[in-house]
Amino acid sequence: MTGITLKQRFLDSLAGKDVDRVPVCSVTQTGTIELMEATGSHWPEAHYDAEKMAALAIGGYEVAGLEAVRYPFDGTAIAQTLGCTIKEGTFDSQPSVLDNPCSNKEDVGKFNLPDNFLESERISTILDATKIIRERVGEDIPVVAGMLGPAAIAISLVGAKNYLMWSLTEPEIMRELLGMGVEVCVKYSNALFERGADAICMPDSEAGPDLLPPDIFESLVLPEYGKICAGTDGPMILHMCGDATAILEPMACSGFEGLSIEEKVDAKYAKRIIGDRACLIGNVSPVDILLSTPAEEVKRQAKMCLEDGVDILAPGCGLAPYTSLENLKAFVEARDEYYKGLNPEL
Repeated sequence: MTGITLKQRFLDSLAGKDVDRVPVCSVTQTGTIELMEATGSHWPEAHYDAEKMAALAIGGYEVAGLEAVRYPFDGTAIAQTLGCTIKEGTFDSQPSVLDNPCSNKEDVGKFNLPDNFLESERISTILDATKIIRERVGEDIPVVAGMLGPAAIAISLVGAKNYLMWSLTEPEIMRELLGMGVEVCVKYSNALFERGADAICMPDSEAGPDLLPPDIFESLVLPEYGKICAGTDGPMILHMCGDATAILEPMACSGFEGLSIEEKVDAKYAKRIIGDRACLIGNVSPVDILLSTPAEEVKRQAKMCLEDGVDILAPGCGLAPYTSLENLKAFVEARDEYYKGLNPEL
């Protein structure tokens, strides 16, 4: 091991610089039942209390060995702040959106972003958790905050049916919605950076091919990504669930430092397409592998990802709550074993 810190290795990887070894972490949800028990911080309280959020997030690093602290554990904070009705969640399930503030085009025309967005209860809780985490882990550990992307914000505001229909028939309304999402993302990201976050992971799977045709992604969403990346003060990661193969090329040109993909995308092919234009992050299956297989299979799959050329080894999406601590530790050990095999002196 060299004297490089985990934070520097992570940031160097995002910047496309050479590193001594690929970081291993999660840029998506990290709360698990065993980590809740180990830290004494449980869902649903950890979604709404800054101290508990920070404690559970740090547990992913201190207990499981993941090489970054990632929080929060759900994606409803922005949606609730913008007027969505939220289901609170349980000890083993995340909060979810129940209802949307805009049911028709007229509602969109009358909708205004709240002036006190950053002071709202849910957002201020996450900002407070950022300061707590930064203070407790110091400057050597990377801190990664999660935040909905503009397409995810748009679907939260209007619901899936309107979102899908208007993407095809009302592109100007969609641009208006996405523009509001960009404003939220830039303001919120910079507030997170100011309080100590090192990178922002922006899940925006609602923009991917599972919902939007690639040509609509390129015409409607891709320009908004450029605005977010130009307006934010630190490294940004785009996380895309589903099979994003068809949009890898435009994703690579989007301006994000990191691209996080799930296991439906062939990592070797993704690396070939993306090249050195962005840091490739992924993509061990969180359910089929990390949740459901023995530790040795976790290691095998993780080493395959490293062979395929990922720049940061990570789950393909958020961890399932019942993922075992044994498998999370095996995930980290796999990276160490991989490099030990390359250089026995490590």
